[in-house]
Amino acid sequence: MTVSTYEEITKTTPEKALSKGKKRGSGRNSAGRITVRHRGGGAKRRFREIDFRREKLGVPARVAAIEYDPNRSANIALLHYVDGEKRYILAPAGLKVDAMLMSGPDADPIIGNALPLEKVPLGLTVHNLELEPGRGGRMVRSAGAGAQLMAREGKFAQMKLPSGEIRLINVKCMATIGPVGNSEHGSVVDGKAGRARWRGRRPTVRGVAMNPVDHPMGGGEGRTSGGGHPVSPWGQLAKGGKTRSRRKTSSKFIVKRRK
Repeated sequence: MTVSTYEEITKTTPEKALSKGKKRGSGRNSAGRITVRHRGGGAKRRFREIDFRREKLGVPARVAAIEYDPNRSANIALLHYVDGEKRYILAPAGLKVDAMLMSGPDADPIIGNALPLEKVPLGLTVHNLELEPGRGGRMVRSAGAGAQLMAREGKFAQMKLPSGEIRLINVKCMATIGPVGNSEHGSVVDGKAGRARWRGRRPTVRGVAMNPVDHPMGGGEGRTSGGGHPVSPWGQLAKGGKTRSRRKTSSKFIVKRRK
């Protein structure tokens, strides 16, 4: 078992005005039916409201604390704006308490500042990347992730995403400078099943261990390879099958696929 050292964390209780209770879904949809299996239980969490838009343009803010967030792999940073407002943002790698941050086209391209892609120097790594101007960051938000600005041409910028995909994104879209912090998150080894249960993950039974009535891969005397491709209980390809719609309009913005 390995655990994170939490060296970055400077505050352990969330800001009351920026957090609220979080109802457990346990993998169920609005009709109460299970749509995602193997979910349920787990420790209680409070939801922290994160500012993915960074729309307070030109207003300086001081980093008051770095906090743990149970709802995501990245740590979060508490900002105190000079006008008195407080907000949470994703904590980029190398961000220190008492650093001064700002967002907007006039901000300097330093760690934690948010700028439109047209103002970001070529080659820099960014995170919390918007797909449409003003809609808030949608991509590159997990621990250790970063996207690189490869080129700019006209109203589009070429971004190399963590998956290796190169994609065209409007230069008016905002992004935050630097990769996301807590990069060692991917190296954590659970060590025991209980740590998955704390996160609300219930046990998963393999399809080949079931009977034919329960799973397409079930049955057979002894262990069998099945003779077919691995599938879900409903026959969907489980390994390597393409799930992206061929008619998706955003496909025209993909310069290079991830595979």
